[in-house]
Amino acid sequence: MKVFWLHLLLTGLSCMLLDGVASNASRPAIVDIGALLHFNSTIGQVGKIAIQEAINDVNSNSTILHGTKLNLRMIDSTCGGFLGFIRGLELLEKGVVAVIGPQSSVVAHMVSEVATEFKIPLVSFSATDIFFTPWGSPFFVRTTNSDLYQMTAIADIVNYFGWKEVTAVFVDDDYGRNGVVALDNALIDRQSKLSYKASISPVLGLSRSEIMDVLVNVAMLESRVIVLHVNPDIGHLVFSVAKYLGMMGNGYVWISTDWLSLVVDSYSPLPSEMMDEMQGVLALRQHTPDSNAKRAFFSRWKNITGGSLGLNAYGLYAYDTVWLIARALDAYLSQGGNISFSTDSKLLSIHDSNLHLEAMRMFDGGPALLNNILQSNSVGLTGLLKFDSSRSRVHPAYDIINIVGNGHLKVGYWSNYSGLSIKPPEALYNRPPNRSSADHQLRSVYWPGGTPVKPRGWVFPNSGKQLKIGVPIRVSFKDFVSRESGTSDTFNGFCIDVFQAAVNLLPYPVRYQFIGFGDGIKNPTYTDLVSMIPAGNFDGAVGDIAIVTSRTRIVDFTQPYASSGLVVVAPFKKLNSGPWAFLRPFTPGMWGVIAVCFFAIGAVIWVLEHRINDDFRGENTVTCRARAVLIIWLFVVLILTSNYTASLTSILTVQQLSSSINGIDSLRENDEPIGYQVGSFVQQYLTEELHIDESRLVGLNSSEEYADALRQGRVSAIVDEHPYIELFLSSQCDFRIVGQEFTRGGWGFAFPRGSPLTPDLSTAILQLSENGDLQRIHDKWLTTSSCSEDNTEIESSQLHPRSFLGLFLLCGIACAIALTIYFTKICRRFHHVSRTAVISDVGGSSSLRRLQTLISLIDEKKEPAKKRQKTQESEGSSLHDGKDGVFMRTPERQQTPTSRDVDDN
Repeated sequence: MKVFWLHLLLTGLSCMLLDGVASNASRPAIVDIGALLHFNSTIGQVGKIAIQEAINDVNSNSTILHGTKLNLRMIDSTCGGFLGFIRGLELLEKGVVAVIGPQSSVVAHMVSEVATEFKIPLVSFSATDIFFTPWGSPFFVRTTNSDLYQMTAIADIVNYFGWKEVTAVFVDDDYGRNGVVALDNALIDRQSKLSYKASISPVLGLSRSEIMDVLVNVAMLESRVIVLHVNPDIGHLVFSVAKYLGMMGNGYVWISTDWLSLVVDSYSPLPSEMMDEMQGVLALRQHTPDSNAKRAFFSRWKNITGGSLGLNAYGLYAYDTVWLIARALDAYLSQGGNISFSTDSKLLSIHDSNLHLEAMRMFDGGPALLNNILQSNSVGLTGLLKFDSSRSRVHPAYDIINIVGNGHLKVGYWSNYSGLSIKPPEALYNRPPNRSSADHQLRSVYWPGGTPVKPRGWVFPNSGKQLKIGVPIRVSFKDFVSRESGTSDTFNGFCIDVFQAAVNLLPYPVRYQFIGFGDGIKNPTYTDLVSMIPAGNFDGAVGDIAIVTSRTRIVDFTQPYASSGLVVVAPFKKLNSGPWAFLRPFTPGMWGVIAVCFFAIGAVIWVLEHRINDDFRGENTVTCRARAVLIIWLFVVLILTSNYTASLTSILTVQQLSSSINGIDSLRENDEPIGYQVGSFVQQYLTEELHIDESRLVGLNSSEEYADALRQGRVSAIVDEHPYIELFLSSQCDFRIVGQEFTRGGWGFAFPRGSPLTPDLSTAILQLSENGDLQRIHDKWLTTSSCSEDNTEIESSQLHPRSFLGLFLLCGIACAIALTIYFTKICRRFHHVSRTAVISDVGGSSSLRRLQTLISLIDEKKEPAKKRQKTQESEGSSLHDGKDGVFMRTPERQQTPTSRDVDDN
């Protein structure tokens, strides 16, 4: 048995050894991979060295390919599309199983089509164009980050500092154009916009004058926030020309994509002249987490280059790309894959071509190798090498650096996981993802000109263009806005004076021209006026424009310069005459309550006093309970008298409503017609918000029509904004505001969404309010007459029972307590009498007798304490005269046996 198991063990070991030998024997000794780089570029120089070092490290590591060596076939290409495409074809002819590159996005787009046809994976460490997709370029993979994330990071920076408009200067190729598309979309998502796009030709040897022509146009724009998305060669020239034009001074903001960090990292320290041209610039750099392996490679790099060429982020990505392909190739060979090529049948069908395409061969294991690349889950110098479903690396992140002095400062980080932060992204991955802009943080930045103060980000353009400001041509209430007769662009009024005063406070000149809006026959519709701004017909609108929700969705408004809540106006008339005017202070219900209280209090006093008070004429009370009730009642009467006097005085001297309308609620409940001003938002508000039937609404054009419609009864009330009504009532004393102001709003100046004029004019309006100029302008145009001084909210002065509920309740409680005490004593005496009294009439009804006894106790005559004491003394002396003397007195009424008990008062 032991011999059997030993034989089985030896057999298994031999099989394993044979399999291992067979496996090693099936692996090729050398596998060719290609690299397509532009050797004279910054990325190409660094990438070439990094790739060669990675090839050496892989080939010297027996644990990665198990005896197979990588053979690198590197070809120098240009960044141009056609020549790069030709060199790419040359590389694909050499039997490579994968290509590192192409370096540029332009070349990558063209070569990827051929690579897809021949099933050869392209793994680029530097092509960042956003339009590489798994569907359009199925054999293209990149180990760097897409510009989609870089532009999102820039948009977050713009949003963090509160800028609304951005100018993009970019190279006019796939890399530049597509990056700007991503920037535009990211800015729109954050309520900002790309206001101008300045393209630069990608042709080599671009002259300084051509760059100057582009930047001169940029300098004439409003926006001072400039995003520079070019290659390093063009970028240096742009900063040099910008410095010459004065565009690197105070007020400007320059944000560079990661090309600038490549230059800084690769050639540091840069010449002082070059550094002076870039002071205050913000730049992005692809983030790679700190690690021992990364620090060791940096030390090794210095020894390799002797310090002549620095290591940038793309060099790290190039190094990791080689290892990524090596691991995928090792997995492919371990899965039994072979390095074999076959001729594409489509090429064989082309007989009349002189291109010799038969040299191009298809890699049979291309799809399997590509799948292994996409399944990568390793850690390299650049961090975790893992791809999501869109073939983007997980956790894309950037450093944000600030060019200052002879070097740069790191002011923060951006990651797709946590947004802007001053902590490294990898320190936040163990927390829940948080992209809220409220939690974004950056360190202090030194801007162009050396100032730490955040630039405003825009100036008024010096291009000579005038702003076209739309102004409503009103036919009523011209104190607010009116066009001077005989002119087309001269306006005056309260709103115009406020706008001109605010513009004069701006720290820069604003050239504008007023353009009338309306036919001059009726008031224009203000919603139509506001809609002309996003349509591009006007650059702004000035006038008595109410800030309402529907309008704020399409334009931006300044700080309100006047309040404009809606109010209700109704007719009034004098009600201070008539023979029954003295009854008006109290409502009928109030009079009824007072009458009931008088009788009730009288009844309570009678119950409490009639047994003791002989006369009971109200001149005096005897019991403490009655006195307490009477005192409280007198207090109530005093309060009622005081309020009656005050209310009667008010009623006889103040005008009162002549209709049943006392506010918006009563107006909604009835079916009477309502007037409104033509052109205002009131009609829409009444129908959509208050759900008032449109058939009840009557459009009116002027204050004269207001008065006529109210007097003639065509409308029962008018709903309009408070400033109009204030001006209307200054000359119409027959009408008053009823109820309260039922909306809160204001008037503002309208400008396009994101216009930088909006916050500056808002600040100017606040300054006008603080220094009193706004009130002085109001008094100049809208001074009210003595008639309108009483135009305050007037409601009914009649007093209701609910106003005195507490007093009546107090009086009622006092009566209840007194009566309770009184009847409690009566019940106790009745109970005592019913048990001890001798009933003489035996045959009488017991129940009737008890009722008579109770009534006699209630109606029993009682003497006051002092008088009762004298009576008892006289009775005591008469007892000495005879033993029957006490029975000789006949009382006025029959007394109960307990009638001599002392009553506790």
